[in-house]
This record gives sequence, structure tokens and C-alpha cells, in this order.
Amino acid sequence: MTEEFAIEEKDQQTERRGLNTASRPMPITEIGAEVLPRYSTASAEFDRVLGGGIVTDSMVLIVGDPGVGKSSLTLKTCANLAATGKKILYVTGEESVGQIRMRAERLNALHENLTVVSETNLTNIETHIKNIRPSLTVIDSVQTMYRPELESAAGSVSQVRECAAEILRIIKSMGIAAFVIGHVTKDGTLAGPRILEHIVDTVLYFEGERTSDYRVLKAVKNRFGNTNELGIFEMRDTGLVDVPDASRLFLSDVGNRAGTVIIPVMEGTRALLVELQSLVAPTPYVPPHRVSDVIDIKRLQLLLAVLERRVHLSGLGACDIFVKAAGGMKIDEPAADLGICMAMASSFANRKPWEKTIVFGEVGLSGDVRPVARAELRLNEAKRLGFARAVIAKKNYLQLKDRYSGIEIYGVASVSEALKLVLPKV
Repeated sequence: MTEEFAIEEKDQQTERRGLNTASRPMPITEIGAEVLPRYSTASAEFDRVLGGGIVTDSMVLIVGDPGVGKSSLTLKTCANLAATGKKILYVTGEESVGQIRMRAERLNALHENLTVVSETNLTNIETHIKNIRPSLTVIDSVQTMYRPELESAAGSVSQVRECAAEILRIIKSMGIAAFVIGHVTKDGTLAGPRILEHIVDTVLYFEGERTSDYRVLKAVKNRFGNTNELGIFEMRDTGLVDVPDASRLFLSDVGNRAGTVIIPVMEGTRALLVELQSLVAPTPYVPPHRVSDVIDIKRLQLLLAVLERRVHLSGLGACDIFVKAAGGMKIDEPAADLGICMAMASSFANRKPWEKTIVFGEVGLSGDVRPVARAELRLNEAKRLGFARAVIAKKNYLQLKDRYSGIEIYGVASVSEALKLVLPKV
């Protein structure tokens, strides 16, 4: 490398990093509130997870297993935006433009404002972006892109990191948004350096079983919105469609039966009713099994110990215990504790729980039931779906009893009290 070229490269790096600009500290009270312009994706579920829509000059990383539907989701979104008059650039590094055309026909995602190019050289991609000046650029996928000045292969740690940083510089300087698609490894982590999650503004995980028609989109990082929001989609022949009434997805039509309890869980700003199922069976093996793919096993063991020691359900600890949720919903909030206890006790006693009843509350080690946040939102969702009763923590009951109607609510201070209501004669 010549000395002149080295000096020029150093100047370019300095300009990219912003080291040639001066900064001035100022009181936060003198800083004006920034208004973030957004535009809708034409999908209510997608907008919800993004925090209300796409923010101009933001970079969104969409991560998921191969074949889960990342490209279908983004391509359909591109077509929706193109139909509103926005210019869209779709850069594919894994497929030919002919393959993208075939998928677009199946998804009904053809529009003249949607431009597609098959390219992996980031220098050429920057040229295309400057020529087209799109409102949104999609990079599918970041693991296939490379910067020619780096000697490492595409997909390596240095290439993925530098490409992501360069894409961010390009879109920020031009005031456009970008969707960057990434893959995950077999253990579920992001393929490539975790530093990608620090570079981008928003990280969305797209999940779903290949054997299921439903997909879940959730945010694990969002500089412009809530990270607890959840979007649910159904995979059809024509692509992904919104599932606005998500509670019905997690409720079965079989009816009331032993070992089954309905619990309301919060996902961001909305409540979802989930059917929690438990199977308790005697076993001659030691130690007995504790199996669940929806709640933490340590949490399950803690609640099991509470039932044995505080409620005196002797013999429960010597049984195999299996817990799952309809629809594969992951449950990680303490409000589900009371419902888990009721489901295990119901299966153990082989008694059906109180019909059309929801149960929620946090359970302490002493067997007490503690209040949870957003109790009224949970009750509203149960009332909307036709449930008649709710068994909740006594403190929540005292807060709501004088101003809530439409569903009978019962306050309990302990797990024992809840069992007498939900499972009579247990």
C-alpha cells in the first residue's frame, strides 16, 4: 500500500467515524424533543412490534431460522410500501432475481416501485442505493455481503461486522430505512458476531415451527418502541397474514377438563389468554421427571414444592409432571404461577377446574398469592372472550371490586384458598 493511498484511506475512515466534527455538551433541558417520522407497513401486527411503524433512517435486523418466512415477510411488506408510492430496493445475495419474481407472484407482491437486484458487493450496493434513493432497502442476507477491501470471506466475523456498520452509515447519511435479514445457528443464536445487535436500531426475532402454520415476531431490542410486543402471523399459500385475535390461537375447543387452566399473560401492551395443560402421573422411577417447554423448570420445581409443603398435596412430588401451553406459547411472567399450581393440582386430583374461569397471581414461598400488574387488562380480555369468573390475588380484588363489572372476580390470599374455589373438595 502506497503512502498516498494509506493517507487517503485514513481520511475516509476518519470521515465515516465522525471524528472530524466537534461536539458540544449541553443541558438536556435545552435539547428539543425529536419527532420520529414513521410510516406503516400495512400490517398491524408488524407495526405493533416495530413500535408503530418503520422509522425513517432506522436499521432493523430480522433474525430467524432458514425457511421460517423472513424473506416472505419482508417481500410482502416491500410490495405494500411500493403500492403507497414509495421506492423500494430489495437486494438479494442468496437467490436470483428470477427466484424473487416467482415468490413475488405467489405472494401477490408485484409492483413497479419495487426494484430487485442480485448483488453481494457492498460497494455496488451503495451505488444502487445512491442512484435509486429508495425509502426502504432490504438486505437479504447480511451473511452474504462483503466489502472488497477486506480479505476475509463473506460471512466471516470481520465481514459481517464491517458490512453492517457500512450499511448503517449509508442509510443514516441518506435518511432511508433498511431491513437487514440474518440467520441463526442451530442453537438459536445469531449467526455471526453478537455485535450486530449493538449496531442496529431494532432486533426482531421471527420464530415458528415448520410443522405449524403460525409464526411469532418479537422484538428483543427497539430504540423506538416497546421490546415486549408480539406479532402473530399465519402462513398461507399466499404468504403471511395477520392474526389479530391472538388469544383464540392459544385456546383449544376441547372444553373444560382435568389438568387444564386458562391464564392471561401480558405480551407488551395486550393480554393473551393461554390454555395451560398439566399431566401428573405416578412413576416407579427415581427421580421423577419434570418436563416443560413453556416455563422454566426451576420455577416449576419451586411451585411444586409449595404445593407439597404449604398445601399438603402429599405424593405429588413422587409423580412425573409435564406442563405445556396450547400453541407453544412461552410463559415467563410470575402472574402465571397460580395457574400453574391449579393445573398441576387439577391433574393430580383428576378433577375438572371451575368452568369458564381464568386464574392469575404470583405465588410466594409461603404459599401466599401476590398481586400482579395490569390486572384490569387481563380481566377485559377474559370478558371479551366470554369467561364468567376470575380467581385473582386479594390485593388486586380489593383494587377492582368497586369499579369493575361484567365478570365475577374472587380474591384469594393463598394457594389453599384458590384450590377451594377452582377445585372444590380438593
